[in-house]
Amino acid sequence: MIVNDVRYHVRRFGQGDPLVLLHGFTGSGANWQPELFPDQQVIAPDLLGHGETEAPEQFSRYQMVLAAHDLVALTRRLVEPPVNLLGYSMGGRLALYTALHFPDFAKRLILESASPGIADVQGRLARNTADLELGRRIIRDGIPAFVDDWENLPLFATQTPDQRAQLRPGRLANNPTGLANSLFGMGTGCQPPLWERLHELTIPVLLIAGELDTKFSAIARQMSENIPHATLAIIPNAGHTVHLEQPERYGAAVQTFLRS
Repeated sequence: MIVNDVRYHVRRFGQGDPLVLLHGFTGSGANWQPELFPDQQVIAPDLLGHGETEAPEQFSRYQMVLAAHDLVALTRRLVEPPVNLLGYSMGGRLALYTALHFPDFAKRLILESASPGIADVQGRLARNTADLELGRRIIRDGIPAFVDDWENLPLFATQTPDQRAQLRPGRLANNPTGLANSLFGMGTGCQPPLWERLHELTIPVLLIAGELDTKFSAIARQMSENIPHATLAIIPNAGHTVHLEQPERYGAAVQTFLRS
């Protein structure tokens, strides 16, 4: 479908209460397992520059504010908000941004291995510099070389070889311009930090992190202290990709939250 002059690819499956799923960096809507969401009408777009969605040449088109406007417009074409909104990693940052800037859009929010951004100015500048260099490397060296490095990051060390193999074809299918511009436009380093706004969330929020992902477990715990109606789920024997590494425990946490 065309949304704000960009062609988006959207996967839909299931019946029930609408649930919008937002994947992480290098991923797509195909990453989600339908069996984890048996009672929901799932809407799973490929985010800008990822999967089968168009990859505009201008990196400014990838800014978080524009991505949020796209998400709201896309969803309204399919269902009537408010919806349940779930985001993983990069998708979690977009989900949080959208829930705060469009307060009537989401009725429940689920954030998996997500962050409100980097509050420290120097830390944010350092991350932005790193994201810019990574984006340039993707364009210079190509997707295969980037994927070889990406899937061997310590962040994904808890994935099994089979799990990495499951993700690899989708990662390789990405457009280098799309991935680079995603980093340039809505990477963690250039995202407006949202820590000071967490208290504005008045809807129920589920924060999921893997026990073995110590960085994002700590972030989730800190976020839970600042969100009025937060539920914290630290999943044992899981790292950053909780939905892939511990699908049964992940699905149970999500379904319990949505049914509560």
